[in-house]
Amino acid sequence: MTATLTASAALLLTACGSGGGDDGPSDKIEGAGGGGSKASESPSAKPDGAKRPEIKLPAEFQANFSGWTNSDPKAQGVLDDGKEELRAKYAAIIEGNPDSDAVAFYNSGASLTTARKWIKGFTETDDSLIGEVKAYNPKVNVNGKDTAVFFYCVDERKASTKNRKTKKVTATPDTPDSVLQYRARLTKSKQGVWQAVSLETVPGGCK
Repeated sequence: MTATLTASAALLLTACGSGGGDDGPSDKIEGAGGGGSKASESPSAKPDGAKRPEIKLPAEFQANFSGWTNSDPKAQGVLDDGKEELRAKYAAIIEGNPDSDAVAFYNSGASLTTARKWIKGFTETDDSLIGEVKAYNPKVNVNGKDTAVFFYCVDERKASTKNRKTKKVTATPDTPDSVLQYRARLTKSKQGVWQAVSLETVPGGCK
């Protein structure tokens, strides 16, 4: 695995697959909505009563979320938990902890296996993250009460990896492939938490 964030993110798809089948998400979501404001701090609790883990990112790495609001409460719930799912993985990479409880809280099944393998790729090379990523253009389609399809874009061009021992910084290439599309399928747990059950990334998918 190369040291760049983009190459490691691409591994999310190529190493383990999306966890789905022929009925996986297409590149279009009918009826998906968007919004226009930056997300708030990591929530520890929501009206559904589930106690969510508090996720903290250090000052040297920022995950910015643009447009993660929706007038539909169900879609907003997907956005809120989807944001925390991504933040949990970034935090686990920075902490060097593939077995993060927060990652397991927001992922299950194939998605959890894939997430842990992605994080482990960074821990094996003793790399952390610095800089910033921008997550934007989220699209949500809630199917009934308990399932949803969720797409969003992540621009990693201002992010880098930093080796903990050597302090060497490797910048993410400034190319269209460093803007990835994330495609997730989620289910709602008994506690009311939207968990990713399958996830794939498409480098350059948000050109």
